[in-house]
Amino acid sequence: MRHRKAGRQFGRNTSHRKAMLRALTANLVAHERIETTDAKAKELRRVAERVITRARRLGAIAYTPAAELSEADRARRQAAAAQVARFLRRFAVLEKDGQSKKIDLVEKVFVDLAKRFAERPGGYTRIIKLGHRRGDNAPMAIVELVEAGAPAPKKAAPKPAPAAEPEVAAAG
Repeated sequence: MRHRKAGRQFGRNTSHRKAMLRALTANLVAHERIETTDAKAKELRRVAERVITRARRLGAIAYTPAAELSEADRARRQAAAAQVARFLRRFAVLEKDGQSKKIDLVEKVFVDLAKRFAERPGGYTRIIKLGHRRGDNAPMAIVELVEAGAPAPKKAAPKPAPAAEPEVAAAG
């Protein structure tokens, strides 16, 4: 029985599983859209949303320039950044049109993502199922960060039934 043991194990030991989730989270933050298996995508969502929430809970402190912050606010931001940096690797290299660009992932979480999701109460990621992988038939999915201006999805209200059309009496 696996009572009170949340999370998938993926047939890996703890350190391997943690390293895999850290790498997936770093790639999601860097590229904002990655393709992986369905099970890894669902587990990645739990981890990535916690990282983004950690930055978002600071409010405007997360993305305000350090020179404009008070000493206490700077300390709060530094402590939160240290917690995120303990989990997320610091830098990633993105290649676009043959050009390499080194980006600071922790800075991106605090400046870009915290600002983008400031008004969103959770649900920062979207999982889109793709079908099965050709080689081993594993179910595949795309995990992406939702767009900045998109509101949180609301449950659709049931559509009202169309009014019944009056029947025309047939002439005899």
